[in-house]
Order: sequence, then structure tokens, then C-alpha cells
Amino acid sequence: MSQTQTPPLQYRFDGPDDAPVLILGPSLGTTWHMFDRQVPELTKQWRVFRFDLPGHGGAPAYPAGSVTELAERLLATLDSLGVQYFGYAGCALGGAIGVELALRSPERLASLALIASSPRFGSADEFRQRGVIVRTNGLEPIARTSPERWFTGGFAAAQPAITEWAVQMVRTTDPGCYIASCEALAAFDVRAELGRVGVPTLVLVGSDDQVTGPAEARTLVAGIPDARLAVVPGASHLVPVEQPAAVTDLLVRHFSTAWQPPFDHSTGQVPLPPYAGGRPAVTASQAFRSSPSPQSSQSSQYGAPIAEIAPAVVEPFGAGGRPDPYDAGIKVRREVLGDAHVDRALGGADEFSADFQEFITRYVWGEIWDRSGLDRRSRSCVTLAALVAGGHLDELKFHVRAALRNGLTPVEIKEVLMQAAVYCGVPAANSAFRVAQQVIREETTPTE
Repeated sequence: MSQTQTPPLQYRFDGPDDAPVLILGPSLGTTWHMFDRQVPELTKQWRVFRFDLPGHGGAPAYPAGSVTELAERLLATLDSLGVQYFGYAGCALGGAIGVELALRSPERLASLALIASSPRFGSADEFRQRGVIVRTNGLEPIARTSPERWFTGGFAAAQPAITEWAVQMVRTTDPGCYIASCEALAAFDVRAELGRVGVPTLVLVGSDDQVTGPAEARTLVAGIPDARLAVVPGASHLVPVEQPAAVTDLLVRHFSTAWQPPFDHSTGQVPLPPYAGGRPAVTASQAFRSSPSPQSSQSSQYGAPIAEIAPAVVEPFGAGGRPDPYDAGIKVRREVLGDAHVDRALGGADEFSADFQEFITRYVWGEIWDRSGLDRRSRSCVTLAALVAGGHLDELKFHVRAALRNGLTPVEIKEVLMQAAVYCGVPAANSAFRVAQQVIREETTPTE
């Protein structure tokens, strides 16, 4: 496959060929079969399109490290099939893809349902930690504990066959694709953008969901202009599996009554042009509800004023006029060291140390760690060796943890320390092994 091609998603259609298309998006660690119980009823009105995430359900293992990339792959797959307009319902990570579609391509979306979803899934640290565990131990620890995250205790005890099926779904997922999906969820945060979701939206959640529960659902409803909330009693995270009849009824009611027609060019209802970032400055549905502004300098062929928001101008930094690397630095610093560590470092800064924290964010993380000449795994190897040589054991502890997050395995970290023993000295490596051993145990031991 050419590197320039977008890898297609594994998919299936059910229902009449001439019916409007309704897409069902699965959650992390599941397959399209999580919606099996909804399909018979939904196909009475819609042509149901289901897809598997990369590496899930036997799908080709082309990892996607962001929700944006997953949405792009879905759109590319739909384009290849001639599907231009559709409704969308997604669970958890599938719901995140739905929000991304509403923000990126609102003109293609008729209606939206977000199941067990959130504008931000926990903390970035939690999902990157899960990636470390999978990289070290494989998917078995995650598979064993999936039922307690996905189902209520009563359901899991009463339905052992479904519980085992859920465990097997995770076991058969490609580990690299699972880790990439964790990275996608770690980076996903659309809290500031919910007001631009302009399609009718159902937010559906299980009353006992401990992963993305009613609190997260209410955040979505509060932020999305045209949204309503449905709480399903007696259900946890995988609510379409645990309460299939209730979910089916809610989806049928929502998509039957809140299916926005496609934009009609004969009436002047056209989508706004994108700005430089690739997303509309205002969603099309919001634009057509707005009153015309006499100050607008640009008009469409239909007479309706259309304004485009220009991208923000970056202030020059330094004498050379380069962009300030601080923003890139704080992003890289958080991705490598984790939010908790960076929050402690910045929160503990006072008048005496604040300048130093700004200095290392800007120059260490924004200048050096953000350079393209080495990948992060290589930079972690170099950093570990340098810290061993300097005897900086406190910093070594942080960077062993960072190395695991950057994709090094415990075996690879051991080899770096063995190499350091030759060139930095056995006593230095001996102390380093003690520190690294403790961190690796803490980071790679699955929580039961």
C-alpha cells in the first residue's frame, strides 16, 4: 500500500440499499458486533454501516494515533463507497469520532448520537499508562479487567457468555493498534469546541457507567447547542450490549425525529468555507440561524453574507522572528513526562523558580525535544545514558517513566543501562538499575 493512501476501514452494510445511511461506531477494544442487537430494528428505516477500528475484529493493523486520523479514514472509506450524507451513532471512542465529524465535516452529518462519550476521556496520563501496560504485558491484563469496566456486576454474573465474548474481543485486538487508540484518546479534548457542533445530538449514557458516566454526559449536553440527554438505568459503559432494547428505542426515536436534511443549494443553504485550520469558523447550521450582518464584506451568490475568521497571527519571538517555542514545549513536556508530573512542577514554582520552569519548557522541550532529527524513543535512549553518566538519579526516575511512555520496553531500557555500565561505570549503572527497576515495576504492573 502506498504511503500516501489513507488505509480504509473494515466495514459492513446491513439494510436496504436505497435507505439513508446510519453509521455505528464502536468503542476501544470492541468490534462492530457490539451493535448486533440494534441492527434488526434499525435496518427497517436505515442502511446501517458498521466499521471496525484498525486492528480490531481482524481489521488490517494500520495504527491511527489520533481521533482526527480515525475520522479521516472513515470519511475516505465512505468516499470510496459513494456515501456523502449520513447519520452517526458512536460509543466512547466511536463517539469521539462522531464529534470530530461534526466539527470537521458538518455538511455531511444529518444527526448525531453520542453513547458513553465525553469531550475528554479521563486524563492523558491514564491512557498513556494503559499503553505502557499493554506494551509490556500484552493485552491479557486489559482483557481480564474489561468486564468490570464495561458491565454492571449483576449483568456480568448473569451473562457469562457475553462476558467471555467481551474478553475475547480485547484479546484478539492488535496490541499496536490498541496502544495507538489509547494515544488518540489521551490527546482528545474538545471541551472548548462543543459549541460548534451544529447537528441535533442525542447524548446517551448508562446510569452506572464508571468510565464516562452521567457527569461527562451532562458536560456534552451543556456544551452542544442542540443536544438532549438520555440516561439508561441499570447499565454501565457498554450500554448497547447491556440494555439493547432501551438503546435501540432511543436511537430509533432520535434519528426518526432529528434527521437534518442535506443542504439544499437551491435555497441558498450551503456550508461555510473552511478557514486555514480545515474546520469551519462557524458550523453551517449556526450560520443559517444567524441574522445577516451589514458589516459583512463578503457575500455568497445567494445574497447571504458569509464571513471567514482569519487564523490567529503568531507574535514574533526573539530577534529572528521565530515563533515562541513555549507552546510546543509545554505540549511535548506533558506528552513525555505526563500531566501529573508537569502540573506538580509548574504548581510548585514560585517567584524564585518560575523563570527556570519557563526556561526548560521553552528551550529543553520546545527546542530540543521537539526537533525532528531524532524520534522520541531515540531521545529517551540518549537521555537515559546521559543521566546515568551524570549520576542524576532523581531525573533518571522521571525519564525511565517517560521512556516507557515514548515506546521503549523494559528490555530495551535494560539494554541502555547495560551499555551505560560499559561507558559510564558499573557503580553508576548499579544505582541506575535500582531506580529503573522500581519505576518499571510501578508502571507495568496491571491494577486489578
